Amino acid sequence: MASSTYLIAIGSNRRGRHGAPADEVRAGIAALGGVIAASPVTDTPAIGPSIRRFANAACVVESDEAPPVLLARLKSIERDFGRRRGQRWGSRVIDLDIILWSGGGWASPGLVVPHIGFRVRDFVIGPAASIAPDWRDPITKLTLRQLRARLTRRTRPPR
Repeated sequence: MASSTYLIAIGSNRRGRHGAPADEVRAGIAALGGVIAASPVTDTPAIGPSIRRFANAACVVESDEAPPVLLARLKSIERDFGRRRGQRWGSRVIDLDIILWSGGGWASPGLVVPHIGFRVRDFVIGPAASIAPDWRDPITKLTLRQLRARLTRRTRPPR
């Protein structure tokens, strides 16, 4: 496969062998290889049943791997970091998700790109828009900058 570019979202809300969640995120970025841009690590509130705050970031990665092959490598990195499957939205040492792919859309068992929920998650859109603001969502055709503006736009009271 020719070289492709991917947007990867990274999150952690549990200490691991690399340290605090922000350290786990930075170590996760280093483990990816092919990183051409990485956002700062941000502190975000817990979602769902988790009570621990998250450290989140995004990075742009160049790879010769097809999306399912990259996904398998991401899951291997998660296992190496000590991630165990468990409760949805629960605590995790590291979470690595393919959000966008330069090839557009991809659908196969266990993988859908673009990531189904990314458009409504500021903990993904914020870091992603900081490093790839002009990357277009192949479904909505909006840039990450535009998606973030829609997500963070304050509702004005009716006149």
